[in-house]
Amino acid sequence: MAALAANALAAEMTADKRILHAASALAEMVAGNDTGVPRNLINKAQCIVIVPGLIKGAFLFGGKRGRGFASCRKPHGGWTAPAAVAIEGGSFGPQLGASSTDLIMLVMNKNGMTHLLSDKFTMGADIAVVQGMTGKDASANIDATGRAAILTYSHAKGLFSGISLEGATLRTDSGENKKLYGQVMNNRQILDTKGKGVPPPPATKPLMAALVKLAPRAKKV
Repeated sequence: MAALAANALAAEMTADKRILHAASALAEMVAGNDTGVPRNLINKAQCIVIVPGLIKGAFLFGGKRGRGFASCRKPHGGWTAPAAVAIEGGSFGPQLGASSTDLIMLVMNKNGMTHLLSDKFTMGADIAVVQGMTGKDASANIDATGRAAILTYSHAKGLFSGISLEGATLRTDSGENKKLYGQVMNNRQILDTKGKGVPPPPATKPLMAALVKLAPRAKKV
């Protein structure tokens, strides 16, 4: 088990694979009628964060880390170019095992968007985060959006069935942004919805296509 945890934490996707995985994870997690991310909540979200292959491993000491992309809804429809993000966090306890989880975060209001545009914030401490519901229970999240700035959905494929983001930090992945855009850019610049915006790099086409296909229309919150 310890070896499995170590191997999982050591695994790292390349940028191209991460973009493809993010696109497929988004399509898969929204496709399920009763188990996927509710489309009505996506239509209400101001931004979306997709972290494919969030790794959680533990042997007495636990930790989680992942890299993904964020995009925000433009006022007149469509999505901004994706900005690279990284999630890092830890836990302590008698845990054993490792898992890889696809994660989607829906940023539901201006408070959540403000934090997303910052360089770094801690979930649960700096901002309220609520685990999203699916199927018949999803309607309860409509009320939750008034209290929580971020709703989280996960699809575990390893030994753990669930994951908590309390205490985890989300930050700008500056190195990945530089690789994608050819220059140093922060997430506030990339996710700007008021100006002309930054053109999506060719490498991000699969993810942009998935976003447009699943949530093409802008709706007022």
